[in-house]
Amino acid sequence: MSDPRIIAIDLDDKTIIWRNADVEQERRVAIFDLLEENYFKPQRAYPQGYAGPFKVSLRVEEGRLAIDIKAESDDLLETLILGLGSFRRPIRDYFAICDSYFQAIRTSTAQQIETVDMARRGVHNDAAQLLKERLEGKIEVDFDTARRLFTLICVLHIRG
Repeated sequence: MSDPRIIAIDLDDKTIIWRNADVEQERRVAIFDLLEENYFKPQRAYPQGYAGPFKVSLRVEEGRLAIDIKAESDDLLETLILGLGSFRRPIRDYFAICDSYFQAIRTSTAQQIETVDMARRGVHNDAAQLLKERLEGKIEVDFDTARRLFTLICVLHIRG
C-alpha cells in the first residue's frame, strides 16, 4: 500500500547555530503546515515494497544537504545527499527579503508590508521550484511540500 507523505520531520539541532523568534516561528509554521499536508514520494524501491509514510531528518554536512528517509518504524531506508551550491543565492536572497519583511511588519504601512511580502513569496516560489528540479528522479514532491522544505533548509543555514 502506498502512502507518499511525511509523518514526522526533524532538523539536526547541531546544524542550527542561531535563531531568533521570527525564524523559530517560520520553522514551527513550516513543520506544522508540512505535516498537515504534503506529498513526498521517493523514487527508489524499498525493501518489501515499502512506499510510506515516511519520517525525514534534515542536516547539513560538509556543505551538502543530507536527507534521511525512514520508514514509520524508524528503519533507515536511505540517505540522499544534495549539493547546496545552487541554493546559495536563493538562501541568501530569502534571508535578505525575510529580514526586510520582519522589519516592515514592525514599522511599515500595510501596503509596504504587502509589497515586501509579494517579493518574499516570489523568491520562495523560485527556490521551491529549484528544489523540485534538484529532487527530480530522487523524490517526487508537490510545490507546497517543496516550499516548506526550502524554508527548513534555510533554517539549517542560519549563522546569526
